[in-house]
Amino acid sequence: MILAVCPNPCIDRTLEVEDLNVGRLTRIENKIEHCAGKACNTAIGIARLGGRVSVTGFMFEGGGKSFCHFLEKENIPSEFVWNKGSLRVNYKIIDEKSMLTELNDSGDSVSVKKQEELLSLIEKLSYDVNVTIISGSLPKDVESNYYFELVNRAKGKVIVDCESKNLKAALKAGVYMVKPNLYELESFNNETYRTHAEMIEGCYKLIDAGAQKVMLSMGRNGAILTDGSKNLFCASESIAVNSTVGAGDSMVAAAALAVENGLSDDELLLRAVAAGTASVATRGTGLFTRQKYESILKNLTVSAIK
Repeated sequence: MILAVCPNPCIDRTLEVEDLNVGRLTRIENKIEHCAGKACNTAIGIARLGGRVSVTGFMFEGGGKSFCHFLEKENIPSEFVWNKGSLRVNYKIIDEKSMLTELNDSGDSVSVKKQEELLSLIEKLSYDVNVTIISGSLPKDVESNYYFELVNRAKGKVIVDCESKNLKAALKAGVYMVKPNLYELESFNNETYRTHAEMIEGCYKLIDAGAQKVMLSMGRNGAILTDGSKNLFCASESIAVNSTVGAGDSMVAAAALAVENGLSDDELLLRAVAAGTASVATRGTGLFTRQKYESILKNLTVSAIK
């Protein structure tokens, strides 16, 4: 069983436009709406790959029932800590060149009492969990150190996907794996990387900070997986890019399932890149289908980087 912890769920509204004309009129050609949040996206990916996953986190009265119904349709059980207020709404604007512009809401606040409730709920839900995924931002007024508390209460092998301050807090508690993208890795280390060797050195700094493994996503340039001694690379398949929304979450989904099933690092990376690539090939924020994932997986290879 895999547990996905989503501290800050949201509604993603994807707006497809011909051109985003800043300061001028832009007409919307298509609008797609999905329930989201990084860990929720990851849970959907796991379910579509045939894995057993449940979701917890904070939920809000405004929009919360529809969100839970959405998870039910994906056959994903959930148990949330409920709060007053409304789910945040994020806007993803995609133009005809597949360029993505994101406008993310911070959402409503969560009290200290509710924060403690979630920590207790995680302890309860994770008694038979093999892998716990904690990913995404935190609600308004929740301090970064809360990520340290989330990781401390989690059971099984913990996978974390979040940005700089939250990531630093999580690493202090020690995690099995983190999945930064290149921008996040550079921001974390306050450095710029151009070669694989430089990127791997940057990943080593996350290992020194508390991660056992680092999976670095590089978009169309593939991904790197390292444990500090063995460094692996997998190139993405060349495909038409429809949307980059949820690609990283899809990678985490396939990786978590590989970890739960005891697969090798080579197989973990293959499956992660296949899921991320399949997600990129899908319009809007709908993530990937298993059929698309399997068709891409058979074409990928992994190589060692010395």
